[in-house]
Amino acid sequence: MTSTLLAGDIGGTKTLLSLYSWEGEAPQLRCSERFPSADWPDLGAMVVHFLERADVPPLARPAAACFAVAGPVQGGQARLTNLDWRLSEAELARECGIERVELVNDFAVLIHGLPHLRPEQLATVREGTALAEEPLLILGAGTGLGVALGIPTATGLKAVASEAAHGEFAPRSEAEWQLKVWLRQHLALERVSIERVVSGTGLGHVARWLLASRDPQGRHPLSALAGAEGADLPAAVAAAAGRGDPLAAQALDLWLEAYGSVVGDLALACLSRGGVWLAGGTAAKLLEGLRARPFQEAFLAKGRLRPALDTMPIQAVIDPAVGPFSAAWRAVALLG
Repeated sequence: MTSTLLAGDIGGTKTLLSLYSWEGEAPQLRCSERFPSADWPDLGAMVVHFLERADVPPLARPAAACFAVAGPVQGGQARLTNLDWRLSEAELARECGIERVELVNDFAVLIHGLPHLRPEQLATVREGTALAEEPLLILGAGTGLGVALGIPTATGLKAVASEAAHGEFAPRSEAEWQLKVWLRQHLALERVSIERVVSGTGLGHVARWLLASRDPQGRHPLSALAGAEGADLPAAVAAAAGRGDPLAAQALDLWLEAYGSVVGDLALACLSRGGVWLAGGTAAKLLEGLRARPFQEAFLAKGRLRPALDTMPIQAVIDPAVGPFSAAWRAVALLG
């Protein structure tokens, strides 16, 4: 028997809705559509519109739906950080005519997809030995920094959402201390969270700090992008570093060291002997940087606890559609 599943990736800027069919082996993508989130009064209206337009006969109305939400989920409810939407599992089920609906944090949902990833969706960052009975950790530096844990149970992995990215950024060097001071002043912050540095946005901040301190006259080619609205400064920094630009290379190395250190800290916090996975937009784009010395050494540089990290494997999730893929697998579990 074929079941229809709905997977959603809900963000303040855009929402991706996808329909899958399930016949007992793996969810098969049938159609998907991307919507500007702010164009809609709420998620329910968007979903109803999508289901009415979806031209994929003979798919029936979804038997289950999983929506990955960029923010904390509690008691079947969530509120988006950057959009005035309040989401409720019960209201969505009623409005959309779907019996089983679940809201999941957008990084916790990835835990449900990890056991089903194919080799072509992954790339090795660090060799090691994963222990199946131990916790695992997934992080992702994209626009922000997502963090979630997977805890093995008798019925499979239990996904545990985390807001660890909003802990305090802890400088490890004079350069990182100066960066933190500059961020507090430049962004008028009370505190500097990890995410302000360790994210794609953070790489842009690192570059702006170096440009402000090393190139106050604005002569560096990246200076024009640093203040330009809509410019993708992080991508430009990575590209310039690849061409051998010294300032861009320094920015990227500093960022990779901060990222590696945070991954090591969190791997120690949960003793993720089940392995570490890196997702988010930077995983595939900066794969060689993640394999290089700045990231690797910062990951291991934990003094007496270095041996605890030495055998932990690190994999990069390089499939950009891993969010809907994971939400679809969670929807399979909701079928019961």
